[in-house]
Amino acid sequence: MHARATTGAEFPKAIAEGIVVVDFWASWCGPCRAFAPVFERSAASHPDVAFLKIDTDAEPGLAGALQVQSIPTVMAFRDGVLLFRHSGLVPEDGLRALIEQVRGLDMVEVRAKLAAADLAEAPGDDSPEA
Repeated sequence: MHARATTGAEFPKAIAEGIVVVDFWASWCGPCRAFAPVFERSAASHPDVAFLKIDTDAEPGLAGALQVQSIPTVMAFRDGVLLFRHSGLVPEDGLRALIEQVRGLDMVEVRAKLAAADLAEAPGDDSPEA
């Protein structure tokens, strides 16, 4: 399998199921061009994982919504949940290790921890009594 270009409109559906590794890049970015073959080899080595490429020049809204501030930026999602973000080059063995870690996660546990964190951050009723 090869990495495929994805648009902002396709993105929510593309990350909704399974393991997805995303490369945010631009054609003028030297490190992005250096990372591209590593990303492609990783895609070929992991046919059960979706590898997406987002051109930040073509998709500035998506890059902004995901707070991509430098490129390349690599993100990993599983079942729609962002699990990893790294700005800069990721070595091939680092991508392999990342995928294995994401595969090993118990997503029920991950979602429970995220829900607990959301509850902890929710504003309480701190209004004074009348």
